Amino acid sequence: MQLAAAGSHSLVTLREFLRDQDVDIRWWATRTLAEIHTPESTPLLLQALQDPEPEVQQCAAIGLRCQPDSNATPQLIQALSATDRLLARLAGDALIAFGEDAVPALIEVVENNHQPARLEAVRALSAIGDTRAIPVLIKILDEDSAIMEHWAGQGLEKMGVGMVFFNP
Repeated sequence: MQLAAAGSHSLVTLREFLRDQDVDIRWWATRTLAEIHTPESTPLLLQALQDPEPEVQQCAAIGLRCQPDSNATPQLIQALSATDRLLARLAGDALIAFGEDAVPALIEVVENNHQPARLEAVRALSAIGDTRAIPVLIKILDEDSAIMEHWAGQGLEKMGVGMVFFNP
């Protein structure tokens, strides 16, 4: 962790480590980048998010969660569709950390993508609790997916939008 303690001065070295043939070196470089909270770290974490090895990608998503930067939103949105469901979950967690900045992109995923990405987007919208997501979450309640309904219900409840029962 001496490289992390050196801060932005270590970025040149870490950039080289991200290109190493050894996956362990790339993973540790990515893990170290997660500890260096500078704007210059984000492009390197995004580079690691494109690594061929899933564990490096996962580590990059965790790093982006620790250093929210809305410039990373498009790549994390793309990661919601990853076949590696852990990566998709970690990308969702990073988008949750971005908060309201990620809401429009997450709504777009719910409205226009396939099921696995939609699930992570609904989970993220639920955790963020931004009222712009209310119409989308209400629509989710009509779908035939218990898990989607669960997350939509959690988000609506968090925002104070509960069920109202009345006698007609």
